[in-house]
Amino acid sequence: MYWGQLPVVNAIDSLQLAGESIASRLWLGSSMYPSPEVMSQAISAAQPGMVTVSLRRQTAQQLADNDHWRYLQQHLQHNECRILPNTAGCHSADEAVLLAHMARELFGTRWIKLEVIGDEYTLQPHPVQLLAAAERLLADGFEVLPYSTDDLVLCRDLHQMGCAAVMPWGAPIGTGRGLQNQRQLQQLRERLPEAVLVIDAGLGKPSQAMAAIEMGFDAVLLNTAVAKAQDPVAMAQAFAKAVDGGRQAYLAGLMVEQTQASPSTPTLGLPFWHQADSHD
Repeated sequence: MYWGQLPVVNAIDSLQLAGESIASRLWLGSSMYPSPEVMSQAISAAQPGMVTVSLRRQTAQQLADNDHWRYLQQHLQHNECRILPNTAGCHSADEAVLLAHMARELFGTRWIKLEVIGDEYTLQPHPVQLLAAAERLLADGFEVLPYSTDDLVLCRDLHQMGCAAVMPWGAPIGTGRGLQNQRQLQQLRERLPEAVLVIDAGLGKPSQAMAAIEMGFDAVLLNTAVAKAQDPVAMAQAFAKAVDGGRQAYLAGLMVEQTQASPSTPTLGLPFWHQADSHD
């Protein structure tokens, strides 16, 4: 029996981002759900810290007439999660900066998830255009959260530039393949200890989200894995529990992996031949 105090994942260990407290380390997208009602129920079940919204060049009136947005807005008014507009679909720095300014005006937030796609097949970010857009948006007063690859140099430059968080992919968007390059991601976490790092894209299972948080990543962002599940609401709950479990495991301190077997039953007090056998 453990008589100590267990780590409190949500209340005390909240994520600090750009001087603000984010209630949950699970962030969700708001697209591709079977209906606005299901989206709202899934978000209520998961209680995410952030919910991403794609502007897609809508006018203010088009946004107001959108059922999807109305359901999301109603939910955000009654919960602690915050909206995170993104620049999905942009292919240049100019395009992303323009869309970010539109998002700030329409959504009333300085937070922006920055996406600048460089390849249509893999949806891999364009590193040069991404850096250029981030620099301009930071100068314009945005809190920038760029979606990037797991390249150490790129992530380091985005962090040093002043981005509130850096969001490397686990795998290409929508694939559900999980953490494809765990060695690189682990190195990224070790080399950038002060950065807020969020795994963005490619997660398909709650166990994959838990693995990312156990590695020390600060949060995970996903959409397809919940929206396209047979039961999005139940899947949202599963991801929330996995993220909380991963964070508690990280705080508890994972055992160090070993190459050689080590007996879990002590040999002290056993007859000498048992002690000898256990070391053969």
